[in-house]
Amino acid sequence: MEKGSIITSTSNRLIKKMRTLKNRKGRAKSGLFLVEGLQHIGSAIEAKWDLELILYSPEMLVGEYAISLLESMHRSGLNTQPVSAPVLKSLAEKDNPAGILASVRQRRLSISDLSTLNIGVALVSPQDPGNVGTIMRTLDAIGGKVLFVLDGGVDIYHPTCVRASMGTLFWISVIQATFNEFVRWGKKNTIKFIGTSAHAQRNYRDAKPGESAWVLLLGSEKEGLSDEQLSACAINVSMPMLGKASSLNLAVAAGVMLYALND
Repeated sequence: MEKGSIITSTSNRLIKKMRTLKNRKGRAKSGLFLVEGLQHIGSAIEAKWDLELILYSPEMLVGEYAISLLESMHRSGLNTQPVSAPVLKSLAEKDNPAGILASVRQRRLSISDLSTLNIGVALVSPQDPGNVGTIMRTLDAIGGKVLFVLDGGVDIYHPTCVRASMGTLFWISVIQATFNEFVRWGKKNTIKFIGTSAHAQRNYRDAKPGESAWVLLLGSEKEGLSDEQLSACAINVSMPMLGKASSLNLAVAAGVMLYALND
């Protein structure tokens, strides 16, 4: 295939490689992940992440911003490849794709790489990629810079997580670690942990971290935090549940608490 010629077959080797990034095994093996849409790809470029390949459909990309972004990519020497609309749609997660997606190199940060923190969130074994991406977005909105994903759980480069983050994935540090590593790091750096539990006596509105650096700690959607994890926290808080529901969606609860704690 001549460089720059449009790809029209879904069996093309580049397309097959991009398709493997839709599953966790393919992402782990390649160290890459998929980013879809103009805003998200624009954020990745602005934040100086390493984009390996950008696929775009000339017939689908319309509008002044789309055209100017594509021209900027060409000028900067990024690896771009035109494809037909059916090929692009075969890779896209959205029903009405914007006409552009990219493979981006993952960043794996160690907790030892973290030097400073003002506000953070720690999630213990989260299972829903949409929740994780939404929490990234909320954390960024209040000025927080670090998300901890502890003891496994969802792949932060899952397409749903990337999409739900609305580009904020590229602007915050995501640290994957064990809970014990997290606790040791917190003690060493005098970080205040604020735990969450339906049984905690203190209302979340009454917990004020003050000027110290703090991390909101949330358990998994199903299990919550264990007694051992709650004991590692300086403060444990709960949210009043006045109706019939026994719990809130994890991302909703995180959003309410983050804004209250940061007030």
